[in-house]
Amino acid sequence: MTQEEIKGLKGQGFLFNKDKAHFSARIITENGVITAKQLQVISKASEEFGNGNVALTTRMTVEVTGITPANVPKMKAYIEQEGMVIGGTGAKVRPIVACKGTVCVFGLCDTQGVATEIHKRFYEGYGAVTLPHKFKIAVGGCPNNCVKPELNDIGLVGQRVTKVNEATCKQCSNCGVEKKCPMGAITRTQGQVVYDREICNNCSRCIGHCPFGAVEPTQTGYRIYVGGRWGKQTRKGDLLDGVYSKEEALDMIEKAILLFKEQGVVGERFGTMIDRLGIQYVQQQLQN
Repeated sequence: MTQEEIKGLKGQGFLFNKDKAHFSARIITENGVITAKQLQVISKASEEFGNGNVALTTRMTVEVTGITPANVPKMKAYIEQEGMVIGGTGAKVRPIVACKGTVCVFGLCDTQGVATEIHKRFYEGYGAVTLPHKFKIAVGGCPNNCVKPELNDIGLVGQRVTKVNEATCKQCSNCGVEKKCPMGAITRTQGQVVYDREICNNCSRCIGHCPFGAVEPTQTGYRIYVGGRWGKQTRKGDLLDGVYSKEEALDMIEKAILLFKEQGVVGERFGTMIDRLGIQYVQQQLQN
């Protein structure tokens, strides 16, 4: 095959294998979840058109390996019968990564549901939009950061902001909230409960551990990292000020994509653009 043909197939989600004779088909998941029926179809497709192996990628897509060029169109048609698509390559919005916050005991938001919304609005909705470089999005359900939101072009982190109701607090010498806080944000100093908001990461582990209900949730939402990347060069994303609702967070993603499209230089990542323009300028553009 010519290099142009190989490049064309890569744009469709078929990646050339190391043996220079076969391809891997990258099958997209909207949010890291696949139905039992879809798994059966993928398994059958691997046996029919590949080498019988199925690989899981770090970004929650599935790759069927060992596909001959002649089997590429057959593989594509077979996978699409169960509502799945092959793709996820190029200088575009890439497949969305989400942790299991929807079912995890620590999850503060419906990560899989939000990831599906992001997938439909930006992966599908902006599918024809070419960007200066690839653009990766991750949704984490809590500050445990299992999917490393801060190492994506945009990363959402579930938050539950709390407060200590001084009128309800009894200043117990054996404070259950102090013991439960993993960050040490709530301490007792000279018999008084001190809540350090600078240390608190809004994980909400403290809720339910005061017998008098002195710790109360005040807001559920997302903190947002921008400009992270992982690879040959690593950049931890900048944390924007504030906690945002789901609607605000999704609008922020859209503004980031459009800003990258308009002011990014071909070949540079979003984080490189932020370094060039300045985080204060970028944050102002995203928050307006």
